[in-house]
Amino acid sequence: MSQYLLLLYDNSPSLRALSPEEMQKATEKYMAWSKMPFTQAGKRLGMDAGKILRPHNGKPKVTDGPYGETKEALGGFYLIEAENYDKAVELAMTNPHVEYGGVIEVRHIFGT
Repeated sequence: MSQYLLLLYDNSPSLRALSPEEMQKATEKYMAWSKMPFTQAGKRLGMDAGKILRPHNGKPKVTDGPYGETKEALGGFYLIEAENYDKAVELAMTNPHVEYGGVIEVRHIFGT
C-alpha cells in the first residue's frame, strides 16, 4: 500500500456558522473518519499562521506564514494508505471536510 497525505484547507464560513450542537456533530464526523482503517494519522494544526523559511542572500530568512494574501489556510492533515492515487482520492471524498466547504489536497508520499 502507498501512503498519501491529505492536506485540509479552509476558508469557508460554514464551520464558523455552526451552532454548538452542529459543531459537536461535525467534530464527531471528523473523529469517526480519523478512526477509519485506512487512516494512519491525523492532526489539527494550531491557530497560529506558522513560520516560513526561504532562501535570502544565501541564508534562510524567516517570515510569518504562510502568505499574507492566501485565502485558504492549512488547518490539518491526515496520513492514509491506499492502493493508488484514484483510491486515495476516493477515500478523501468521504472526509467530512468537503461537506463543510473545506478543500482537501491529496499528495502521494514519495517512496511508499
